[in-house]
Amino acid sequence: MKSFKAGERRRQMSLMSSSDLFDGDKGYGRFGHGNWPFVLERGAKNIYAPVRDAVMEYFRANGIAWWKGTEPSGHILSSQIACLNHLFAVRNDRKAVLDILNGIRNEFVDVEQIPCDVAPQGYISFEVVSKFDNLNENQNSRGSNCTSVDAVIYAKHRDGSRWIIPIEWKYTESYPDVDKSKEGVSRSEEGALADNGVCKGVVRMNRYNKLITESEQLRTLDDYGGSIYYQEPFYQLMRQTLWAEQIIRHKDREQFDANEFMHVHVIPSRNHNLLHRTYKVSGRNMEDSWRAMLSDQSRYVIVDPEVLMTPVKDKYPHLWSYLKLRYWPDEL
Repeated sequence: MKSFKAGERRRQMSLMSSSDLFDGDKGYGRFGHGNWPFVLERGAKNIYAPVRDAVMEYFRANGIAWWKGTEPSGHILSSQIACLNHLFAVRNDRKAVLDILNGIRNEFVDVEQIPCDVAPQGYISFEVVSKFDNLNENQNSRGSNCTSVDAVIYAKHRDGSRWIIPIEWKYTESYPDVDKSKEGVSRSEEGALADNGVCKGVVRMNRYNKLITESEQLRTLDDYGGSIYYQEPFYQLMRQTLWAEQIIRHKDREQFDANEFMHVHVIPSRNHNLLHRTYKVSGRNMEDSWRAMLSDQSRYVIVDPEVLMTPVKDKYPHLWSYLKLRYWPDEL
């Protein structure tokens, strides 16, 4: 199968010289243990210019961690950056956010400001965590070391109920067949032990297995070890499903007075490596694999980012042009 990631890396690198998207940054910024042509020297230039300063201030004011660092990632394929580039410019526009949401499912009459952000609050929040440690993760830091949802919308349904809309954003990601429930069984694995010396796989199952069993949305299994719940991308989806359920279950103490949720998974339709490969754990593609674990199919939606943003195309022509050039090429 052709690599979507490799193709997008080549295409975005060509934009460094053929466009002004990155304000003249030529790459070879630091990432991991080296300098790479697909990493900007200044990570802030990875952000859509009209909202760049506002994004930086939002992360600072809300104490949000950047992916793998203290500054925005310069990696041109960062999905955290992609999420911000699509949604941040519209977060204060009540009607635009409602239109985007109803473009997914036309059932909502209003969106509300997100209570977890410091003022000024908007109608989309980023890197959202629960107020309390409902998932036994011993952390509640936005953006790192716990289940932190890429973006959240808080909406009023036409039946009067309030919904939380957790959004998981993917760009070029794809995942090998790695069992996170077994990590650390071999003590020779570097970084495979938690701080208390217990293998990370055991720690994960101690956190989540009981919650999965009690979940109304996730299918109960006889044995969770080696199951789909502990292999990506399903491991993230499992935790976010539990996160939403626990927010609702504990709404008397949480920041959202929500009755229901809809889990939105944003994935480019061209990312066949994520969507259409056969996963060893299930023998199915990504969507079929995950839907087999859900009791209510209506609570999970996959949407292409261009389709997601279509309702605001005319109102935000500059944003649309930027996203079209950077993320949604007509060719390929």
